[in-house]
Amino acid sequence: MLIAGFPAGSFQANCYVVAPEAGEECVVVDPGQDAVPGLDEILREHRLKPVAVLLTHGHLDHMWSVVPVCGARDVPAWIHPEDRELLADPGKGLPLAMTQQLFGGLTFTEPDDVRELADGEVLKLAGLEIAVDHAPGHTKGSVTFRLPQPEVMLSGDLLFAGSIGRTDLPGGDYPTILDSLARKCLTLPDETVVLPGHGPQTTIGRERATNPYLRDLAPPSGPTRGI
Repeated sequence: MLIAGFPAGSFQANCYVVAPEAGEECVVVDPGQDAVPGLDEILREHRLKPVAVLLTHGHLDHMWSVVPVCGARDVPAWIHPEDRELLADPGKGLPLAMTQQLFGGLTFTEPDDVRELADGEVLKLAGLEIAVDHAPGHTKGSVTFRLPQPEVMLSGDLLFAGSIGRTDLPGGDYPTILDSLARKCLTLPDETVVLPGHGPQTTIGRERATNPYLRDLAPPSGPTRGI
């Protein structure tokens, strides 16, 4: 399997490209702010053809470039229905002051072809089988994507190396994210590689042993890093 990624834009949200191997079809995960140049470079280097864009959630740092990426390649975007409204109105996922500061006069629209993800479904795209797990808490429609052999989880903003997603933005809920972490992360094998929405990769085993939000699974409050 070929997985390549890079941190995009001022938010440094990780954009990933996943394919069976070089020269094949691929899926793009979370094309955030200013992701197009880095994405185009990866596609050229590995001779890849995108067939879909997958979104772990609707926050703008993960979907800022979804319309240009989908439009240029004529491919659909997949997102959970609970976060779909954020494609056209990402301000609903942010406090008003942050929305005014970030957007200025910018407007957002849905891609022409939007398809909705469901918990437990397996997407068969680009020669891959991608399991979808609804994991709310950071947003209502947050999901993770899992690939087998070797086991890899693209965790979005559910789980980071040493931390978890913030829950103080609209749609966030701390008890809910803890439940998602317990059900969707701690049930996976220790050797599962975690590719998060921000920061370096990690493993379930490492986070199970060292992540303070997983060890007791009930710290008094959540972090406030990123968006």
